[in-house]
Amino acid sequence: MQSLNDMFFASAGQEVVTYDQILEDVQKYCTVNHADKLTTEGNQEEAKLLLKEFILQYILSKSYHIDGMTTEELKDSLFEDMAGISFLKKWIYKPGIEEVNINAFDDIEVIMSGGRSMKIPDRFQSPQHAVDVTRRLLNTCGMVIDDTMPSVIGFLDKNIRISVDKTPIVDAEVGINASIRIVNQQSVSKDKLIASGSATEEMLDFLTCCIRYGVSVCIAGSTGSGKTTVMSWLLSMVPDNRRLITIEEGSREFDLIKRDENGHAINSVVHLLTRPHENPALDIDQDVLLERVLRKHPDVIGVGEMRSAKEALSVAESSRTGHTVVTTIHSNSSESTYRRMMTLAKRKYNMADDILMQIMVEAYPIVVFTKQLEDGSRKIMQIIEGEDYRNGKLYYRPLYQYDVEDNRTDESGKISVLGSHRKLGGISESLKKRMLDNGIPAGKLKLFLDSNENGAMRGGTMNAMGSDYCIPADS
Repeated sequence: MQSLNDMFFASAGQEVVTYDQILEDVQKYCTVNHADKLTTEGNQEEAKLLLKEFILQYILSKSYHIDGMTTEELKDSLFEDMAGISFLKKWIYKPGIEEVNINAFDDIEVIMSGGRSMKIPDRFQSPQHAVDVTRRLLNTCGMVIDDTMPSVIGFLDKNIRISVDKTPIVDAEVGINASIRIVNQQSVSKDKLIASGSATEEMLDFLTCCIRYGVSVCIAGSTGSGKTTVMSWLLSMVPDNRRLITIEEGSREFDLIKRDENGHAINSVVHLLTRPHENPALDIDQDVLLERVLRKHPDVIGVGEMRSAKEALSVAESSRTGHTVVTTIHSNSSESTYRRMMTLAKRKYNMADDILMQIMVEAYPIVVFTKQLEDGSRKIMQIIEGEDYRNGKLYYRPLYQYDVEDNRTDESGKISVLGSHRKLGGISESLKKRMLDNGIPAGKLKLFLDSNENGAMRGGTMNAMGSDYCIPADS
């Protein structure tokens, strides 16, 4: 078979050298001539600098060139493919990218902030190249993926989560299936949430008043619906003189510490992370951290996500004992959120459904339901106030709702969702009293009361099986 070197110096009539061919030749050169210098134990940074120098010298000696790339860019690209994380580095740390999804070695898409999905032109050279790069990526966080552990979840940074599958879970010709989630919460602001149509100013003011005046909030929705974004913004609105403690699993997605021009913290925030361990006795989970947090005199507790039976009940009990709690949960609707909490707790605690439901309704008076619509936009679809659970029925008040008015598709296939938010009713007398007791000004509270002339409040009911739903007059 004709060697690459022969091809490179063949007559001008032969095909142009491709990037893949250059990469293969440079890899062979470095392996044959410099492997001993690069694999010896020592300073990893020095080894990286050496490899870059060897690559540069070799491509200069061979006069390698790729259209659209400078020699320096070619060197950096070859280095990333050989020893780094290839083109992933560019996309993972690019502003405005929320997620990088590797469907196969030659099929990668990114999700932009705002929810828009886009296929990218970059691809791995082969299924094995995808596996090699992903292994190096996982190695940075101490994770290993192999045939004995073909599916892993790791955390690359304080705000980057990665989930990876390889053979035999995926087909060999696919190479790798991975999802890399990047959360940059510092870009969230009230103005951006309003401008994007995620919520109205009154809705956001209401949620701010809830956490400021002693009302716990649960934010529900599916993956990618914007739960974490709303929660991060809401926690950022905790007054600077209130003590806020967050509990997250594995990676830190919240960055809520505010600093002055001299770098001094001006608010009172503590960020805590779980620490999983093979030995259950040494495992520090959300439940353990929550127990410790309650002894640190928090005003507001932020629990990243309600995942297990233990934390479902322990977080609820924290709210019922006077702490303001903000958390998220996976759920399909606002009214089904309480049942989702109950079924989580039911996995561990042998308690009657009615008792567990009453606990959850009391613990989280306010449920916020978020959703990503067809056009990729994320909306707060509904805010409800849970009032009671009795005789197998959930009684709640719909407060705000987003109504979809039309879905339009243009000639290019782009979908646009048209709709608007509206206020459905006001808060209950019990919630009104709770907020007044916690110091809300009467003038501000007035905005969230029922504006109907007869002053009648509306409530929703759902039977124990969740099959019937209606909105009758409040009894």
